[in-house]
Amino acid sequence: MKLDDDDFSLFGLPQRFAQDAAQIAERWKALAARVHPDRFAADSAASQRLAMQWSLRVNEAHQRLRDPLKRAAYLCELRGAPIQANENTRMPAAFLMEQMAWREALDEAAHDADAVLALDTQVAARERALLQTAGGALDERNDPAEAAQAVRALMFIARFRADIDQRLDALGQ
Repeated sequence: MKLDDDDFSLFGLPQRFAQDAAQIAERWKALAARVHPDRFAADSAASQRLAMQWSLRVNEAHQRLRDPLKRAAYLCELRGAPIQANENTRMPAAFLMEQMAWREALDEAAHDADAVLALDTQVAARERALLQTAGGALDERNDPAEAAQAVRALMFIARFRADIDQRLDALGQ
């Protein structure tokens, strides 16, 4: 193991979008136990700092690998198509229209929890479809640019779903 290994190598996993969540969790637990700073409490200050670095590295890798959106974005980056979410916000017109329709539907459902839940179901289905697109682009078609476009759309959807959750919270759901 090296600190500069990619997350997949660090966890002994293939560089693929499709992963077994239980296997990621199992590998994380094993690695975390192996590098936990408490195991090095009696060692030198340098060993303790190194253990802390390793622990942070393992936890950061776990955060990326266990979240499908973060995992897809990371794979895009590894394959030369960084997401650049702050610089590249261009989206296809059809997706922007879809987003506008969702926003309007959320505004119209201001006090109707059932309508907000129905919208959430619709958006969740679109989210699943985009995750499938990203996974296919990464694992089957080796098209990181296509995957990056899907990931950018998924980032928009994640923000919108947070807005839906806030609305549901306000409605007591």
